[in-house]
Amino acid sequence: MWDCTLIDGMLEKYYLSPFYATEFCVGFLGKVLVILGYIVCLPKWQSYNIYLFSMAVSDLIFLCTFPRLTHLYSHAQSETSPYACVINRYVLHVNLYSSILFMMWVSMDRFLLIKYPSRNHILLKPRTALVVTGVSWLIVNAEMGPMITLMVQDLRNRNSSHCKDFASLKGDIDHLGYSLGLTFFGYILPLIGLCIFSYKIAFLLRVQERILPQRNTSYKRPLKVATSATVIFLVLYTPYHVMRNIRIASQKPWANLELCTKMYIEAIYIITRPLAFLHSVINPLFYFIMGDKFRELLLAKIRLLLKKTKPQQEPT
Repeated sequence: MWDCTLIDGMLEKYYLSPFYATEFCVGFLGKVLVILGYIVCLPKWQSYNIYLFSMAVSDLIFLCTFPRLTHLYSHAQSETSPYACVINRYVLHVNLYSSILFMMWVSMDRFLLIKYPSRNHILLKPRTALVVTGVSWLIVNAEMGPMITLMVQDLRNRNSSHCKDFASLKGDIDHLGYSLGLTFFGYILPLIGLCIFSYKIAFLLRVQERILPQRNTSYKRPLKVATSATVIFLVLYTPYHVMRNIRIASQKPWANLELCTKMYIEAIYIITRPLAFLHSVINPLFYFIMGDKFRELLLAKIRLLLKKTKPQQEPT
């Protein structure tokens, strides 16, 4: 007879572990390439370069939490270090929400560039982008503050033997209220920002096409980037946040659910987690789609390095 309590352990070992390992291997190489490309290839940084670089660093840090999670899930081991548990989960969630926030700023920057091609708007200045980036990091870290308290309380209750996912934590804080608030401020608001800037970019392009029908259409690339980012975050993040809140609600006494129903809800929630984290693998595509000079400079640098590595032919 099927034991519903076994499904979560099976998913963690045979689904989460290989999925996280694959995402780390693929995403890590892409992020390192992008970060090195920005550092080595770009002589002059614009505001959107700062946002994209910050997002790349955020995603790289995010991916670095996967190896430990992969090891723990694959061996069904309990967490041996409460400090490692808190740091790992904290870093994961901070960079989960900073990624969509930085993409919103990229979309804002692309909209302003179309509206102010001469870059005379203050938000298009690199110094302003640095300030916005710093404030964004502060906001996301502040949003994660209650989660640290929840994790510490949960580890104490469990005698530091299990490092639970965010939706499985238990503490004195209103877990469901905090999760709903984090969903709204950390995900829904930036997503609304992405939608608004995508609409504004599309509107400006339509106006410019009516005025200058023969104008170069290179400005349509920002619309594709903003629209693609909105769709990706909507598709990947929405199931995760919906199921996370349902999972937390299912543990409440007032839910009055049967054990197997709770286990099936948790199983669906587990399935959505690595799917949401796929953004860290897909994001490198945006650095190449954005175009400008980054792609050309990076490819030229790679070709130059390949030429240098080829053995020199001896003269005959």
